[in-house]
Amino acid sequence: MKSKSEHIPVYSLHNFSSSERGSQQFQVEVFDANRHFSVKYPHRHDFFEVLYLSKGSGFHVIDGNKYEIKPPCVFFMSPGQAHKIDFSNDIEGYIFIFTAEFYLINQNNQNRLIEFPFFFTIRQDNPPLILDKSENVLFLESLFKNSISELQKGGGYSIELLRSILDLILTSCSTLYKADENTLNKGKGHIMVKKFFQLVEKNYHKKLSVNEYADRLAVTPNHLTQTVNQLTGKTSSQIIKAKQVLEIKRLLVHTNLSVTEIANLLNFPDQSYFAKFFKRETGIPPLQYRMKSLK
Repeated sequence: MKSKSEHIPVYSLHNFSSSERGSQQFQVEVFDANRHFSVKYPHRHDFFEVLYLSKGSGFHVIDGNKYEIKPPCVFFMSPGQAHKIDFSNDIEGYIFIFTAEFYLINQNNQNRLIEFPFFFTIRQDNPPLILDKSENVLFLESLFKNSISELQKGGGYSIELLRSILDLILTSCSTLYKADENTLNKGKGHIMVKKFFQLVEKNYHKKLSVNEYADRLAVTPNHLTQTVNQLTGKTSSQIIKAKQVLEIKRLLVHTNLSVTEIANLLNFPDQSYFAKFFKRETGIPPLQYRMKSLK
């Protein structure tokens, strides 16, 4: 397949981790304009990410939502999300990327990751955590610095210490994250809704029905839709369709795939149905959306 016609690239941890390290479940390092690898933007990855920025400017676009970089700040990303970051040459900070397995291996609560307010957010947005107190900045920076220092020991580093530091980073950021999201996450059913988001992220191209998602969550379709609506103001079907539309928009703007190729990739029965679906949800035909976005 021609490189320009490929869908948005997906990166795994081995694309970012040091080759001399056997484990590819995590990586922590300095984030600046001179990082040791290059990636294509936009892209997505199959791991979690915590990006702390202490200096610089620019914009970070996550799943179509554009956020200005205003250091000191922290961005969080969940597996499957597509993002594009444009930053100035003086950008500085730290990045900790990790798999769910790395974090959860010693956790009794296997829902712990999605309980954090910034992963698979109920509002389906990713505003950064803005750090407005120097003591919080110094504490967070010390955690990243200690992580990097530990990893630089080579084969003698303690993976348990790194896992504990990551937990401190996530927990401390969680206490500082916007109050309305934390309050919302304490509502009944928020874990089920986040699990639903996870399933939609993994299976949107399979065109599963609400009944099939409900079956995988071991709840009734009615209970799923009622809970989703209670916490998001949208129905389960609307969430599924919104994810499909978002992916179509990405492929129209960021690849040279034809409308037919996109329809096939996302398992629509034919191009005509695909075009009608997209126009119904957005108000304009696919090719018109592509031309409008490229102007």
